[in-house]
Amino acid sequence: MRPDQADALATASAAYVHIPFCSAVCPYCDFAVVAGNDHLVRRYVDAVISEVAMTEPWQPLESVYFGGGTPSHVDPAWLGEILEALARRHGIASDAEVTLEANPEDFDLAKATELTALGFNRISLGAQSFDESVLALLGRRHGPAHITRAVSAARDGGFGSVSIDLIYGTPGESDNSWLATLHETVALSTDHVSCYALTVERGTPLGRAVNRGAPAPDPDVQADRFGAADEVLRGAGLHRYEVSNWARPGHECRYNLTVWAQGEYLGHGNGAHGFRDGLRYRNHRRLEAYLEHVEAGRWPRAGEETIEGWDAELDRLFVGLRRSLGVAHGPGTTAILESVEGGRLAAAGVITADSERLVVTRPLLTDAVLRCALSQPAPIVMADGDA
Repeated sequence: MRPDQADALATASAAYVHIPFCSAVCPYCDFAVVAGNDHLVRRYVDAVISEVAMTEPWQPLESVYFGGGTPSHVDPAWLGEILEALARRHGIASDAEVTLEANPEDFDLAKATELTALGFNRISLGAQSFDESVLALLGRRHGPAHITRAVSAARDGGFGSVSIDLIYGTPGESDNSWLATLHETVALSTDHVSCYALTVERGTPLGRAVNRGAPAPDPDVQADRFGAADEVLRGAGLHRYEVSNWARPGHECRYNLTVWAQGEYLGHGNGAHGFRDGLRYRNHRRLEAYLEHVEAGRWPRAGEETIEGWDAELDRLFVGLRRSLGVAHGPGTTAILESVEGGRLAAAGVITADSERLVVTRPLLTDAVLRCALSQPAPIVMADGDA
């Protein structure tokens, strides 16, 4: 994808739908999810449909992303009702990307066929690893065979783009285990791969275990695992287009690219975030609070902020510099490049700049570049919101 194509997605329209239900909550998970609440699924679907009806009609959506949680845990027909509600309210473009997250253990050919008939055309499978022992450490409920079957089901069921999510750096995972997982992934000829370092989040079972003395992920090991992923996936024809994402040409996730281009997107469901008309908002995270607000006819928003002036420029850098294409020059890139820290980062080869763009060339140090941007004083004109 060319830089101008990626930047053009700043004018695209997208929507995110959060489905919080899971059969069990993984020990590392810090998302807005629930387990053992399947009796609330129908009520929740109705609430999301009501929330969609509250929004002002917009332009046809070019990408829709159902995340979670485990969307595949919910009856496909009910997911289709939400998709239909979005279509009634805004329209959905004829070539829209419509993504569903799924767990391998609850995904089969019948479900795949029903979902594609409803309009879903891209699937993201939470594989995490092909190593049984690592899957057990992560609290996953599937094995390698489930992953292989799920990919086949997605293909046979008509999904045009199949993605796999992987997690690296789990204590107990070896170099050979990670390499085997990468090679198994490549052997399935998947179109897209996301690789994330295991993160210890506060308040999760994993976080509590680490606080009690359990081994934590080693950042140096994780850096090596990232390098291995980049080498193997590039060698298989997948290019890295964002810090953690690789794709075959034409299979980049359009929803994510829209967000990273500072495009606008609607957020529906508990804990969902949205960005429209310069306003970033977030919904109530607690499922009960979300349901109570919507069922009372109130917006389920827990907070919002206006993004303008220098804040908008920082936002552009924070989302855009994650892309391998970087960002076009603007006040923020000028501030970085003219700063002492920016000079150090450039001298160390962490960032490069030509006449048109600033690019982070060492992706694992993206946060250092963003800290540099945050430390720069706002230009007076930007602080006044005039640029």
